Amino acid sequence: MKGFILGIVVTIAAALAGAYVFVTSGALPVGQDVKPGKLERWIAKTSLRATIGRQTTGLTNPLPPTDDNLAAGIPLYIAHCQICHGGPDGAASVIAKGLTPDPPQLAKDGVEDDPEATTHWKITHGIRFTGMPAFGQTLSDREIWQMTLFLKRMNSLPPGARAAWAAGKTGH
Repeated sequence: MKGFILGIVVTIAAALAGAYVFVTSGALPVGQDVKPGKLERWIAKTSLRATIGRQTTGLTNPLPPTDDNLAAGIPLYIAHCQICHGGPDGAASVIAKGLTPDPPQLAKDGVEDDPEATTHWKITHGIRFTGMPAFGQTLSDREIWQMTLFLKRMNSLPPGARAAWAAGKTGH
């Protein structure tokens, strides 16, 4: 029995040592211009889904989807998100083209199907090892919920709000 346990310990130690050598040798690409591998993508996506699922349980938007709240989300999106996630045309900016992973262009790869709590969490906390910053320290919770409302309904905005977004009105 001692030999079996010793074999497991030695195997784990060898795997950890091998991983350490692999990472510290520079063999693992870390440049923004190199696409992540399958294992890296799986680990990141699995962890992100689990974290969001755990931390958004019971989280609901306190704001109603009124024209005023939708309109308030537009300049916030334009000022803080559009540079990476695109405008009404869904075209990627030069900054977005330099990010890995590719940021979704929300006018065409929208988040309308995502639960509002998920979108709120992503805006508040950001996503590690991507270009997605955390806005929880710089925007109020109300502003984040207003942006969430806009994103949830960006493909079905009332005419005035759609015109404001198309015109790029930032409210500044």
